[in-house]
Amino acid sequence: MPARRARGDARSAAVVRAAADLLLLGGPGAVSHRAVAARAGVPLAATTYYFDRLDDLVRQAAELLAREQAEHAERVAELTGPDDDVVAAVVDAVLPNGGEIAVRAVYEHLVSAGRAPAVAGAYAESRARLDAAVGQVLRAAGSPVPPALAVAVVDGAVVAALSEGHPVRDHACALLAGVLGPAPVVRAPAPAA
Repeated sequence: MPARRARGDARSAAVVRAAADLLLLGGPGAVSHRAVAARAGVPLAATTYYFDRLDDLVRQAAELLAREQAEHAERVAELTGPDDDVVAAVVDAVLPNGGEIAVRAVYEHLVSAGRAPAVAGAYAESRARLDAAVGQVLRAAGSPVPPALAVAVVDGAVVAALSEGHPVRDHACALLAGVLGPAPVVRAPAPAA
């Protein structure tokens, strides 16, 4: 029985992963039982067995994408120290791994996410984790800027860069540096007399 359950869990996870990939690449309209089954390499009946309602599958796929985004930001925050470049660290935390093609795919997906309540809900629920990770980076650098503002600046810079043909990361760093201002000077305590 445990082996059978493990296979079922693995198949269900493969179905959700395939749906998440389709959701990211083509939005909610790209997620159908047939397309997910083809991408996951499972029989069509497997997708409907685990997810009889397509909205439930889309919701779980969006939750997976949102969780991966938050986990990425948390890893960046954990690796960022007080001497690291706060601007670069915040941009790294907000942007997905990969080059501009990956960034474009994620941001095109995010811009359309609000059209599907299940997708919008998943991102809204995970936003606190993203803000907390960015807040950790900002606090480590001694910045008083609210994390939601820093994320909004990066998001806006990315959309502008993508629509205007600027290098995404450079544009986001330049605009965020204007908001964060110069890095605080950290001085070692004076030696005791």
